[in-house]
Amino acid sequence: MSKSVSNFLLKRRSVTAKTMLASDVTNEDLDIIISSGLRVPDHGALSPWKIIVFKGKSRETFGKLFLGKRFKELNPSASKDDVIYEEKRFLRAGVVVCVVSSPVPHNKIPIWEMQLSSAAVCQNILLCAQSLGYAAQWITEWYSYDEVITQELTNNNDDRISGFIYIGKKENEPKERIRPELSKVVSYWEKF
Repeated sequence: MSKSVSNFLLKRRSVTAKTMLASDVTNEDLDIIISSGLRVPDHGALSPWKIIVFKGKSRETFGKLFLGKRFKELNPSASKDDVIYEEKRFLRAGVVVCVVSSPVPHNKIPIWEMQLSSAAVCQNILLCAQSLGYAAQWITEWYSYDEVITQELTNNNDDRISGFIYIGKKENEPKERIRPELSKVVSYWEKF
């Protein structure tokens, strides 16, 4: 691994969607980001995932038709401001990329490995967007687990949303957060 890649990874930090600016992501960059996302371990070349892109007006339309409406159904006493906040979620970024885990029936490859591959797609998309200078955050909030929204975005009861990656512009560099000490999370197995 080159020093520039390891230096990038050691300093990488997500910008929260709340503080992101909804600047445009060029189609050329978006193609690079998604293509990089698909360069993940995928046993059997099954492509057990799908990508759904929300860009331009579709961010607002999806928010009004699904996010705000569904939030109100789940929270009948929610204030109008709370519903509007949910409607406008996707407007915080220039692009929102939804990654769906879509396992493919296979007699040798476990579903768990396919789900891990889908998570790797999310991570690659996140890293590529950040390496191109965009602000990016991988989010799994209530709408990632909601059955109505999941049904709208998938065609299969086995599909699950792995996450939404918000991509936009950073106004400020994100502050570093506490990282775990290696000694607390790493052990070396030895048996003699």
